[in-house]
Amino acid sequence: MNEILTYGLLVFTSFFTLINPISAMPVFLGLTSDMDSKDREAIAKRAVIVTFIILLVFAFSGQFLFRVFGISVNSFRIVGGAIFFVVGFDMLNARLSPIKAKDSEIKQTIKDIAITPLAIPMLCGPGAITNAIVLMEDANTILLKVVFVVSLLLMLLVTYTVLISSSKLIKRFGQTGINIMMRLMGLIIMVIAVEFFLTGIRPFLESLLN
Repeated sequence: MNEILTYGLLVFTSFFTLINPISAMPVFLGLTSDMDSKDREAIAKRAVIVTFIILLVFAFSGQFLFRVFGISVNSFRIVGGAIFFVVGFDMLNARLSPIKAKDSEIKQTIKDIAITPLAIPMLCGPGAITNAIVLMEDANTILLKVVFVVSLLLMLLVTYTVLISSSKLIKRFGQTGINIMMRLMGLIIMVIAVEFFLTGIRPFLESLLN
Protein backbone atom coordinates (compact mmCIF):
# COMPACT_ATOMS: atom_id res chain seq x y z
CA MET A 1 0.00 0.00 0.00
CA ASN A 2 2.87 2.37 0.81
CA GLU A 3 4.42 1.65 -2.58
CA ILE A 4 1.17 2.57 -4.34
CA LEU A 5 0.76 5.80 -2.39
CA THR A 6 4.41 6.76 -2.91
CA TYR A 7 4.22 6.08 -6.63
CA GLY A 8 0.94 7.95 -7.01
CA LEU A 9 2.35 10.94 -5.15
CA LEU A 10 5.48 10.89 -7.32
CA VAL A 11 3.38 10.87 -10.51
CA PHE A 12 1.19 13.72 -9.28
CA THR A 13 3.96 15.97 -7.95
CA SER A 14 6.38 15.42 -10.84
CA PHE A 15 3.72 16.20 -13.45
CA PHE A 16 2.50 19.18 -11.43
CA THR A 17 5.96 20.72 -11.36
CA LEU A 18 6.66 19.93 -15.03
CA ILE A 19 3.30 21.00 -16.46
CA ASN A 20 3.33 23.90 -13.99
CA PRO A 21 -0.22 25.30 -14.34
CA ILE A 22 0.79 28.30 -12.21
CA SER A 23 3.22 29.58 -14.85
CA ALA A 24 0.67 28.77 -17.59
CA MET A 25 -1.86 31.18 -16.09
CA PRO A 26 -0.45 34.44 -17.50
CA VAL A 27 -0.08 32.85 -20.96
CA PHE A 28 -3.62 31.48 -20.82
CA LEU A 29 -5.00 34.87 -19.81
CA GLY A 30 -3.06 36.63 -22.55
CA LEU A 31 -4.34 34.27 -25.23
CA THR A 32 -7.94 34.45 -24.05
CA SER A 33 -8.12 38.10 -23.00
CA ASP A 34 -10.86 38.92 -25.54
CA MET A 35 -12.99 35.87 -24.73
CA ASP A 36 -15.80 35.34 -22.27
CA SER A 37 -15.66 32.83 -19.41
CA LYS A 38 -17.49 30.15 -21.39
CA ASP A 39 -14.98 30.25 -24.25
CA ARG A 40 -12.08 30.24 -21.77
CA GLU A 41 -13.45 27.12 -20.09
CA ALA A 42 -13.85 25.40 -23.47
CA ILE A 43 -10.25 26.18 -24.45
CA ALA A 44 -8.88 25.06 -21.07
CA LYS A 45 -10.87 21.83 -21.27
CA ARG A 46 -9.65 21.02 -24.77
CA ALA A 47 -6.02 21.83 -23.90
CA VAL A 48 -6.14 19.51 -20.86
CA ILE A 49 -7.78 16.68 -22.85
CA VAL A 50 -5.17 16.95 -25.62
CA THR A 51 -2.39 16.93 -23.02
CA PHE A 52 -3.86 13.85 -21.32
CA ILE A 53 -4.10 11.93 -24.62
CA ILE A 54 -0.56 12.82 -25.73
CA LEU A 55 0.99 11.84 -22.40
CA LEU A 56 -0.88 8.52 -22.33
CA VAL A 57 0.21 7.72 -25.89
CA PHE A 58 3.85 8.35 -25.07
CA ALA A 59 3.58 6.57 -21.71
CA PHE A 60 2.20 3.34 -23.18
CA SER A 61 4.29 3.42 -26.37
CA GLY A 62 7.55 4.07 -24.53
CA GLN A 63 8.71 0.44 -24.68
CA PHE A 64 7.98 0.30 -28.43
CA LEU A 65 10.01 3.45 -29.00
CA PHE A 66 12.87 2.01 -26.97
CA ARG A 67 12.93 -1.14 -29.13
CA VAL A 68 12.62 0.69 -32.44
CA PHE A 69 15.38 3.23 -31.77
CA GLY A 70 17.53 0.99 -29.58
CA ILE A 71 17.21 3.30 -26.58
CA SER A 72 17.61 2.10 -23.01
CA VAL A 73 15.40 3.43 -20.25
CA ASN A 74 18.50 4.45 -18.29
CA SER A 75 19.68 6.65 -21.16
CA PHE A 76 16.24 8.21 -21.21
CA ARG A 77 16.45 8.83 -17.48
CA ILE A 78 19.77 10.66 -17.89
CA VAL A 79 18.47 12.88 -20.70
CA GLY A 80 15.20 13.40 -18.85
CA GLY A 81 17.10 14.41 -15.72
CA ALA A 82 19.06 16.98 -17.72
CA ILE A 83 15.85 18.41 -19.23
CA PHE A 84 14.15 18.52 -15.83
CA PHE A 85 17.14 20.29 -14.31
CA VAL A 86 17.10 23.04 -16.95
CA VAL A 87 13.34 23.50 -16.57
CA GLY A 88 13.63 23.53 -12.77
CA PHE A 89 16.51 26.01 -12.85
CA ASP A 90 14.48 28.44 -14.96
CA MET A 91 11.51 28.02 -12.63
CA LEU A 92 13.79 28.60 -9.63
CA ASN A 93 14.66 31.93 -11.22
CA ALA A 94 10.94 32.65 -11.68
CA ARG A 95 10.89 32.68 -15.45
CA LEU A 96 9.30 30.49 -18.11
CA SER A 97 11.71 27.96 -19.56
CA PRO A 98 12.41 28.36 -23.27
CA ILE A 99 12.15 24.57 -23.49
CA LYS A 100 8.45 24.78 -22.69
CA ALA A 101 7.38 27.80 -24.70
CA LYS A 102 8.84 30.61 -26.75
CA ASP A 103 7.45 34.12 -27.04
CA SER A 104 7.33 33.78 -30.82
CA GLU A 105 5.25 30.61 -30.51
CA ILE A 106 2.86 32.20 -28.03
CA LYS A 107 2.34 35.32 -30.14
CA GLN A 108 2.08 33.46 -33.42
CA THR A 109 -1.28 33.53 -35.14
CA ILE A 110 -2.75 30.05 -34.84
CA LYS A 111 -6.03 28.34 -35.66
CA ASP A 112 -6.51 26.59 -32.33
CA ILE A 113 -4.79 27.99 -29.27
CA ALA A 114 -6.05 25.09 -27.16
CA ILE A 115 -3.74 22.71 -29.04
CA THR A 116 -0.88 25.09 -29.80
CA PRO A 117 0.65 26.67 -27.80
CA LEU A 118 -1.39 25.71 -24.72
CA ALA A 119 -1.35 21.91 -24.92
CA ILE A 120 1.85 21.79 -26.99
CA PRO A 121 4.39 22.90 -25.83
CA MET A 122 3.10 24.87 -22.82
CA LEU A 123 1.50 22.01 -20.87
CA CYS A 124 2.91 19.00 -22.68
CA GLY A 125 6.56 19.78 -23.27
CA PRO A 126 9.61 17.48 -23.58
CA GLY A 127 9.93 17.25 -19.81
CA ALA A 128 6.37 16.03 -19.28
CA ILE A 129 6.66 13.53 -22.15
CA THR A 130 9.93 12.18 -20.79
CA ASN A 131 8.40 11.94 -17.33
CA ALA A 132 5.45 9.95 -18.68
CA ILE A 133 7.69 7.39 -20.41
CA VAL A 134 10.05 6.94 -17.46
CA LEU A 135 7.34 6.68 -14.79
CA MET A 136 5.32 4.20 -16.85
CA GLU A 137 8.49 2.12 -17.16
CA ASP A 138 8.55 1.97 -13.35
CA ALA A 139 4.91 0.79 -13.23
CA ASN A 140 5.63 -2.95 -13.35
CA THR A 141 2.12 -4.05 -12.33
CA ILE A 142 -1.38 -3.41 -13.67
CA LEU A 143 -2.30 -1.68 -10.41
CA LEU A 144 0.58 0.78 -10.70
CA LYS A 145 -0.39 1.52 -14.30
CA VAL A 146 -3.91 2.32 -13.10
CA VAL A 147 -2.43 4.52 -10.36
CA PHE A 148 -0.39 6.32 -13.04
CA VAL A 149 -3.46 7.07 -15.16
CA VAL A 150 -5.57 8.15 -12.17
CA SER A 151 -2.81 10.37 -10.72
CA LEU A 152 -2.22 11.99 -14.12
CA LEU A 153 -5.96 12.57 -14.54
CA LEU A 154 -6.23 14.16 -11.09
CA MET A 155 -3.27 16.40 -11.81
CA LEU A 156 -4.79 17.57 -15.09
CA LEU A 157 -8.11 18.25 -13.34
CA VAL A 158 -6.16 20.52 -10.99
CA THR A 159 -4.57 22.16 -14.05
CA TYR A 160 -8.00 22.74 -15.58
CA THR A 161 -9.26 24.28 -12.33
CA VAL A 162 -6.22 26.57 -12.13
CA LEU A 163 -6.64 27.73 -15.73
CA ILE A 164 -10.33 28.56 -15.48
CA SER A 165 -9.66 30.34 -12.18
CA SER A 166 -6.55 32.12 -13.46
CA SER A 167 -7.96 35.63 -13.49
CA LYS A 168 -9.02 35.34 -9.82
CA LEU A 169 -5.82 33.63 -8.73
CA ILE A 170 -3.51 36.19 -10.32
CA LYS A 171 -5.45 39.04 -8.74
CA ARG A 172 -5.31 37.30 -5.35
CA PHE A 173 -1.68 36.18 -5.26
CA GLY A 174 -0.15 38.90 -7.42
CA GLN A 175 3.01 38.49 -9.47
CA THR A 176 5.16 38.14 -6.34
CA GLY A 177 3.08 35.22 -5.06
CA ILE A 178 3.22 33.49 -8.45
CA ASN A 179 7.02 33.92 -8.56
CA ILE A 180 7.36 32.39 -5.08
CA MET A 181 5.30 29.36 -6.10
CA MET A 182 7.34 28.97 -9.29
CA ARG A 183 10.60 29.02 -7.28
CA LEU A 184 9.33 26.34 -4.89
CA MET A 185 8.21 24.09 -7.75
CA GLY A 186 11.53 24.70 -9.50
CA LEU A 187 13.41 23.48 -6.43
CA ILE A 188 11.27 20.34 -6.28
CA ILE A 189 11.78 19.54 -9.95
CA MET A 190 15.56 20.00 -9.68
CA VAL A 191 15.60 17.42 -6.86
CA ILE A 192 13.57 15.03 -9.06
CA ALA A 193 16.04 15.71 -11.89
CA VAL A 194 19.01 14.67 -9.73
CA GLU A 195 17.21 11.46 -8.70
CA PHE A 196 16.43 10.61 -12.35
CA PHE A 197 20.02 11.29 -13.41
CA LEU A 198 21.58 9.24 -10.60
CA THR A 199 19.17 6.34 -11.20
CA GLY A 200 20.01 6.35 -14.90
CA ILE A 201 23.79 6.64 -14.60
CA ARG A 202 24.21 4.12 -11.76
CA PRO A 203 23.99 0.98 -14.00
CA PHE A 204 26.61 2.44 -16.39
CA LEU A 205 28.97 3.17 -13.52
CA GLU A 206 28.44 -0.31 -12.04
CA SER A 207 29.20 -1.96 -15.39
CA LEU A 208 32.40 0.06 -15.75
CA LEU A 209 33.56 -0.82 -12.25
CA ASN A 210 32.79 -4.50 -12.77
